[in-house]
Amino acid sequence: MAPDSSSAQSRSVSVDDSGVRRVLADGTEESVTWSDLSAVVVRVIPESPWQEDVFLMLAGSDGTGTAVPSGDPAADALIERLQTLPGFDHDTFVEAMTTDADQAYVVWRAN
Repeated sequence: MAPDSSSAQSRSVSVDDSGVRRVLADGTEESVTWSDLSAVVVRVIPESPWQEDVFLMLAGSDGTGTAVPSGDPAADALIERLQTLPGFDHDTFVEAMTTDADQAYVVWRAN
C-alpha cells in the first residue's frame, strides 16, 4: 500500500466493540474483528514530514485486516484498545512510535 496513493487514503476509520473498520477514499472497505485478530504490527515507513509514516497494521486469522495511519483521528481510540490486549508489548510499541527506522514491529500476536 503506497502511503501517498489517493485510493489508500482513509475516508473513515471506526473502532468499536466488534473490531476495526476502515473505508478507503475509493469506497473499498477493510476490517478485522477483535475475535479474529491474530497480530498487530506497527509499520514505520520514513517519509517526508508531510506524509504519514507510521501505520497500525491489524491482521485477521483469515488473512484479512487493515492498516490504520497513526495520524487518523480514530488512532488514539485504537491504540487504547490495542494496549489492553493480553501480552501486548508496550516496550516495542514505544520503540516503534519513536523511531524513524524503516521497519515493522510486532507488538502483539494471538496465542
